[in-house]
Amino acid sequence: MAGMAEAIRQIMQEKGISEELVLQTIKDSLTAAYKKRFGTAENIIIRFKDNYDGVEVFSKKLIVQEAEDPVLEIELDEAREYAPEAEIGDILEIPIDLKEFDLQSVMLAKQTTRQSFKEITRDALYADFHAKLGEIVIGYYQREKNGNIYVDLGKAEGYFPKKYQSPLEVYRPGDRIKALIAEVNKTNPQIVLSRTHPEFVQKILELEVPEVYDKTVEVYKIVREPGYRTKIAVYSRREDVDPVGACVGLKGIRIQNIIKELEGEKIDILRYDPNPEKFIKNALLPATVLDVYVLDEAKRQALAVVSDEQFSIAIGKQGLNVRLANRLCDWTIDVKTEEQFKELDIGAHARKMASNLFEEQEEEIVKLSELPDVDMDTVALLAEHGIELIEEFLEKDEEELLAIPGLKQEQIDAVRAIIEENVEIIEEEISEEEVSEEEEYECPECHARITPEMTHCPQCGVELAFEYEDDETPDEE
Repeated sequence: MAGMAEAIRQIMQEKGISEELVLQTIKDSLTAAYKKRFGTAENIIIRFKDNYDGVEVFSKKLIVQEAEDPVLEIELDEAREYAPEAEIGDILEIPIDLKEFDLQSVMLAKQTTRQSFKEITRDALYADFHAKLGEIVIGYYQREKNGNIYVDLGKAEGYFPKKYQSPLEVYRPGDRIKALIAEVNKTNPQIVLSRTHPEFVQKILELEVPEVYDKTVEVYKIVREPGYRTKIAVYSRREDVDPVGACVGLKGIRIQNIIKELEGEKIDILRYDPNPEKFIKNALLPATVLDVYVLDEAKRQALAVVSDEQFSIAIGKQGLNVRLANRLCDWTIDVKTEEQFKELDIGAHARKMASNLFEEQEEEIVKLSELPDVDMDTVALLAEHGIELIEEFLEKDEEELLAIPGLKQEQIDAVRAIIEENVEIIEEEISEEEVSEEEEYECPECHARITPEMTHCPQCGVELAFEYEDDETPDEE
């Protein structure tokens, strides 16, 4: 066991295993060897020397007059060779020379030690890297196989699969690689690295933009076509903070650092908006969108109209820009020029849908309870006395309202003020012609319903004549 202290320190340093686990592993391996040699391990005692300069193994035995089990018992005469004052019934610790272990026992001990250290190392690495899942690590190109790169991470080897490598990036042995820990598998353990996940851009953004790191600016969503384009929707709960400006930085320095890290990949930083039309407009950057029409809100279908000059920008190369916008907004966006929009039948439908949507948003307020900022106690008191509609409230004069028990003048005035501010009162005017059309008379003979334009009763046939006072004499027919 010479050099044990140095071996323990080396294991702790290289494998990252705690001192307690190293010592326990050595104990377990010696216990396994002892059991293999003597058939039991219930009486073994293991002690480490000061500074771990060696290890001592003892066999604990009961002193008896006549031993029946030499592994667990020792006779008095033999015991007194180790301890002259020994007596029957005492427990004696007898040192074991490790050379007494046969080759098979020694091999078992070595195998147990290796297996234990392997399992401990695996568990320690898994726990360490699993805690770093979703974080950025830096390693060095070690070797390559079938396009997959193995990265030296110090304590462990990272697996950088080809599918998680940007098509813009080329790596050579010894290259420094910054990547995201995307997965950690317990077997081996395998630490899977990625530079294509949206979370990788999120972490780079946090490193470059302090406002993102401290949550002053929050990322709504990131979508990518790795190596080509990334769209990032951001927002801030603070009105004094421009989320896009914070990410771009003074003279674009922050966004340029991110683009450099992504090897020139194009990045669009845009403002998230809960209004789908505004968000879709922003999502189609760098294109300038003239109008957005919601075609089917349930199916999340929309139409974006752009000028002829902006059409190719909005679509993007091979449809990349609009495809990323679809994923960012989670809407199906159809892009048309102004001329295409006018020619398509869908144009009228889109305008109608947009109009309907606006009308739904501006839905007429009918009930008192629908008024914004109205006192609900006042509404409840009025409802108890049969006044629920705004029209019913307005039909009541001041005396009728003040007669309601518990209703005060200031409450009435407050409701009237809210109505005046939020409800358009339209008074219908009825023309004289409409009044005359509504006038009805009875035939003097059969009492059938007649109107002034009739000359004979439609039921009995009697001739009719209408007379008017105040010189209002229409033609008699």
